[in-house]
Amino acid sequence: MAVDLHRFANPARFMRLTDAIFPWSLGLTVLLLASGLYYALIASPQDYQQGETVRIMFVHVPAAWMALSVYSMMAISAAVGWIWKHPVADLSAKAAAPAGACFCFLALVTGALWGQPMWGTYWVWDARLTSMLILFFLYLGYMAIWEAFDDQSKAAKAAAILVIIGAINIPVIKFSVDWWNTLHQPASVATMEGPKIHSSILTPLLLMAGAYTALFVTIFIIRVKAEILDRRLRIMRMNQVQEKGLKG
Repeated sequence: MAVDLHRFANPARFMRLTDAIFPWSLGLTVLLLASGLYYALIASPQDYQQGETVRIMFVHVPAAWMALSVYSMMAISAAVGWIWKHPVADLSAKAAAPAGACFCFLALVTGALWGQPMWGTYWVWDARLTSMLILFFLYLGYMAIWEAFDDQSKAAKAAAILVIIGAINIPVIKFSVDWWNTLHQPASVATMEGPKIHSSILTPLLLMAGAYTALFVTIFIIRVKAEILDRRLRIMRMNQVQEKGLKG
């Protein structure tokens, strides 16, 4: 049965849905983060080549996954808001942006910390690192556009154009290790032949990925509800100004 997405364009209905999801996402965040950190920092063995440095990957890799996933979600939400004029869609993209930017920044910083002992340098201008840096700037640019306009409808349109065009960068990041010669290894988790890494590393990676996802959902719900309430307040203020103008 096809899902009628138009039902969730109603802010009140959307907020009721998020209220129902929030306790579960919060609980999953605590559970998965605790178990993920336990496996990542205590239960998993050190790598025979990377040593204890491998533990940085349990923070870095899921953060990079989330940076790509959140931006993809923003592009879809922005497209829906632009094409079908869904009021919640634009606010969803706006609410997701700060969390996505934080995940992207975390991926860049932890990647640099891992790169120094492994590659002998904190930064190289290879395809994946450069495209991830571009993604971070896209996040910052998107948020800056929302702050640059007093008219929120104009801000939504301008921000939507940026995030949709910027989505071209997502496949570049994903396939950069296949298209160009980079210091990053090819995909080793999601492959046609299945995961190519040992379960002692795969388990904490997946647990941390689940924890980051639940954390994002929790933060997203808080932020999108705040955006909806802020929009209502703006409309109320505009109506009051118009009423005063008519009376004057």
